[in-house]
Amino acid sequence: MEVDQIYLGDANELIKKVPDKSVDLIVTDPPYETPDYNGKGGGLAVGRKAYREIRDHQLYEGYDLSILDEFVRVMKKINIYLWCSKDQIYKYLDYFVEKRGCNFEILIWAKSNPIPFCGRHFLKDKEYCLYFWETGVQLNTTASNAKTVYLTPLNTADKKLYDHPTIKPLEIIENLIEVSSCGGGLILDPFVGSGTTAVAAKILGRHYIGFEINPDFHQIALDRLAGVTQRDKESGYVQNKLF
Repeated sequence: MEVDQIYLGDANELIKKVPDKSVDLIVTDPPYETPDYNGKGGGLAVGRKAYREIRDHQLYEGYDLSILDEFVRVMKKINIYLWCSKDQIYKYLDYFVEKRGCNFEILIWAKSNPIPFCGRHFLKDKEYCLYFWETGVQLNTTASNAKTVYLTPLNTADKKLYDHPTIKPLEIIENLIEVSSCGGGLILDPFVGSGTTAVAAKILGRHYIGFEINPDFHQIALDRLAGVTQRDKESGYVQNKLF
């Protein structure tokens, strides 16, 4: 499998082609498991739209956790960031801490401008990212990059540019990669979405491999790496540039 590529297909199958102990770091945002999700959203139209997009792309039903064994197989040492819902935290802690003996940290993206609806629930104003690492992994932490809470606005601009409902802020992903890998290292994202991890790896001088099962998101990620946004495509900028 060649590096610096994003492959279209099922991560469960594609990861079998990745050699043992070849990956320095995994940074990924798998489908969340949210059992109380009803697909309706709350009062505001923007809230209903966000819920509808997540429902339509089936980004709330979780995924087959047997792939975690493959994650461990391909990493040189366990070194992985997993974005997750509250309901997935225990399962990841059980697998990586109880069964694999990893160190762990809980990172939080605190949204300074969450969608102002909640129904009969708390606001969806934060997201969790769990970091697991095996003893022996070298962390490149400094006073400026070792934060565990990121107070960052909801990235609506990126959603419009790259048309993905659960896109994560590029600056956060860059920081995670900088802290937990070195230049020239190989970063894997088995659920690459709009390509944020691949873009961050490229900016930081790392190699990357990404998998994406959705053909639309796969093309968006390829376009993004080429410097093309959805707005460019819709405006005809790409055609005008090419022809």
